[in-house]
This record gives sequence, C-alpha cells and structure tokens, in this order.
Amino acid sequence: MPMSVYYQELRKKIGTQLILSPGVAAIVRNEHGEILFQQPSLESDIWSLPAGSIEPGETPAEATKREVYEETGLQVRPEKLLAVFGGEKFRYAYPDGNQVESVIFVFECVIEGGNLAAIDGESADLQYFPISSRPKLALPYPEEMFYPSASERTFFQ
Repeated sequence: MPMSVYYQELRKKIGTQLILSPGVAAIVRNEHGEILFQQPSLESDIWSLPAGSIEPGETPAEATKREVYEETGLQVRPEKLLAVFGGEKFRYAYPDGNQVESVIFVFECVIEGGNLAAIDGESADLQYFPISSRPKLALPYPEEMFYPSASERTFFQ
C-alpha cells in the first residue's frame, strides 16, 4: 500500500512538512547470502531494502513482516534486531514533496514462504545482490550492517 489511511489523514492536516516517522527495514538473504533489494521506480537508479512505516498498533516486528510481504511477496520471520537508525541523515523527501525523518528498526529476517513478486505495486524491480555489489541506496546505512556475521558489524563500536 503506497500510503496508509493514517498517514493520508495526517498529511491532509500538515501538508508536506517534515514528520518524524517510525519505520522498519529488512535484510533478507537468499541461499547464497545475497541481500534482497527493491527498486521503487525504473526511472531511478536508487534502491532500498524492503521497508516502510510502522502503523498504529503494530510492533516493529509485525510491521517488518507486513512490509516485506507487501513489497516482495515473501513471508519472513524477523530473527534479529540489527540496529536502530535515525536523525538528520535519515531524512527523505518523496517525489510528491512529503518529507520524513525516519527512526528505522532494521531486522535480519529469515524467509519462511511466499514467492518473490511485488504485491502492492511499490516495487518496480526486486533483485538479490552480493554485499560487494549492492546498489545505490536511498538511505545511508553503514556498509558493515550488511555483513553476515556479528563480528563484522562494528558500526556501534
């Protein structure tokens, strides 16, 4: 779903001005250890992790399951909270002018079922990439967040 009723109603009241938005992102790996990324538009070279906003009443893990399914068709289990990011570096202006500053819970997820296909129309393309050649991303996640082992993830040290 492109924008939930909750955010549509909020935008009617405040327009495009900056809002703080709790969100989630998922690192989903295939059997080769490659990471799944989604391209929202074929007109841009910007990609993202499967991600989205937390809706009222949802836990971050529930939002992760929902967003991954909507954007990729995959059913996942959020296995581990890898990091929480936020601040000015996580501001984004959408093509329609809506501005958000996200606080993002990033989960490492395990695929439990489903078929890789966009369900909600938010993904123009879905591809797995090796860590060494991941695409250009919309948000500045630290590179080591994508490493498979905890000993390689030094972004909080």
